[in-house]
Amino acid sequence: MNMSLEAFKIRVLPTKDKLFRFAFKILGDQEEAQDVVQEVFIKVWNKREDMERLDNMEAWCMRVTRNLALDRVKSSKRKLTDSLDQSFEMSMGEKETPYQTTELSDTMNKIGRYIASLPEKQKHIIQLRDVEGYSYKEICDILEIDINQVKVNLFRARKSVRENLLNENAYGL
Repeated sequence: MNMSLEAFKIRVLPTKDKLFRFAFKILGDQEEAQDVVQEVFIKVWNKREDMERLDNMEAWCMRVTRNLALDRVKSSKRKLTDSLDQSFEMSMGEKETPYQTTELSDTMNKIGRYIASLPEKQKHIIQLRDVEGYSYKEICDILEIDINQVKVNLFRARKSVRENLLNENAYGL
């Protein structure tokens, strides 16, 4: 059975922002990330006959996004950027002082740098779990790895970020 345009709008289009943030994390370039998301949507539309059988459309789209973005990184032989400025969308309350706002922003930038310096698998898992809010099962589907790898890598990633933050705050590095 074919996926209709209406089903595409309901099942696929709402994933656009998550797909973009994930592609942007890998590529570090907004235009390339947008291109990848567009490619994903074209792939989904071209394979719409098969899409009705998918249990988790979003996880499949995330996997395709990851693969296309990584292909671009490999083909252009570029380094991943360590800019996380746009992947943390912070909503500031009105009660924070300018000092608190600046300090929070600095801390988020530090966390972003620490995440960016993690090994690739850890970086992707912490992004999917802690930034995007995916379940362990969804992460397994997206990255095509088992649950133990997800848990171990997430634990190591969080531990590394936490230790870096504590060391920097303790020693003012």
